[in-house]
Amino acid sequence: MDAIKNDARIGQINVRYLILSLLFVVTTINYADRATLSIAGSSLSKNLGFNPITMGYLLSAYAVAYVVGQIPGGILLDRYGSKTVYTWSLALWSLFTITQGFVGAFTGLSAAVMLYAMRLAVGLASAPCFPANARIVSSWFPTAERGTATAIFNSAQYFALVAFAPLMGWLVHEFDWPSVFFVMGGIGLVAVVLFVRFVHSPLDHPHIGSREFDYIEKGGALIRLDEKSGQRKSQLTWHNVFQILGNSTLVGIYLGQYCINVLTYFFVTWFPIYLVQQRGMSILQAGFFTALPALCGFVGGILGGVASDSILKRTGSLTLARKLPILFGMLLAMLIAACNYVEAQWLVVALMAVGFFGKGVGALGWAVVSDTSPKELQGVSFSMFNTAGNLAGIVTPIIIGYIVAKTGSFDSALIFVGAHGLLAIFSYFVIVGKIRRLELTPAGRIA
Repeated sequence: MDAIKNDARIGQINVRYLILSLLFVVTTINYADRATLSIAGSSLSKNLGFNPITMGYLLSAYAVAYVVGQIPGGILLDRYGSKTVYTWSLALWSLFTITQGFVGAFTGLSAAVMLYAMRLAVGLASAPCFPANARIVSSWFPTAERGTATAIFNSAQYFALVAFAPLMGWLVHEFDWPSVFFVMGGIGLVAVVLFVRFVHSPLDHPHIGSREFDYIEKGGALIRLDEKSGQRKSQLTWHNVFQILGNSTLVGIYLGQYCINVLTYFFVTWFPIYLVQQRGMSILQAGFFTALPALCGFVGGILGGVASDSILKRTGSLTLARKLPILFGMLLAMLIAACNYVEAQWLVVALMAVGFFGKGVGALGWAVVSDTSPKELQGVSFSMFNTAGNLAGIVTPIIIGYIVAKTGSFDSALIFVGAHGLLAIFSYFVIVGKIRRLELTPAGRIA
């Protein structure tokens, strides 16, 4: 707290932007590590003899463990705080990413089992990542800036492929597929050092000035979210869980995130393979062409957050501010299915770019759940939200794998993906009501 009173530091830096930058970097690495198998997939499957159905299960393994780890991860976050849990998460998923590079020492079923186990390990270790991001943003950013801040860390999922898909494609081309896992895991271990050094809560950060502290506190930042972590009485009770699950706004938000993540998981699992197998690109070309839609998704993600906060300032309506960009974005995202009706490679990439720009604009789920989750159970609510969203990571790769194996084409798969944009609109505009924070009530009392 002494640093807060140190007026010599006032006005020198806005520490919250440094924190956000580091969240962006770490989340970029996380999504790049999720996509390693996608980029290496064509070469790896050919080398190890995996068919599309086997690849579908392997591509879904990450999400299986990621979903299983969400609620435990949320409990750990509420109990021990964001920094401690996030540091261990980052270190472990990076180590498990490296181990995937050794799977080539096995063959056939043994290789598939080993790779599946390693993907499970990466997913389980990564589970606290996004709930921790949302938690840290909730503690560092006032409500009026939270849409943009959330959009920035969420847009890292697109920037990951902008930054790393060409690199990973080049690594496969030059050094074969194991090098992708070795390099990406090593980058993650370097990030651990930076995270430990610079990320702290607002109460503990040595560089925050009193002006910034007062500004974020008065603006609605939950600055004491990690205060006395490990010593607080837990608010996790069945009564409180049922209040969350019985709230139509939160349930609609959870369903909407599932739909939006169907698009995400198509992109980070099957999309590069689609470019190689159906559109005839080389692995190197697929790595570079994957970057263009990802870049558009990144730009859309930032603009969606900025537009949301701008609408909030103009109208004062949090509901309009969050829902309008989602509507616009999901309508554009549905254009992904139009790739079935064009032949030129550049046009396919262009449609995907527009679709993922829209997906980026509409990906405001983390901002909405930050606005609506009860203060006492932020970690658990965020984990429920992320659990629902990442069920798409289990379902999507497997369904697409079966579709491709059955039809020999991705046409029906693209329709399946695009239709979820429409379902996301239904969820936010029919199920989700007014966007406001859920206030938990004690057992036996009605709010």
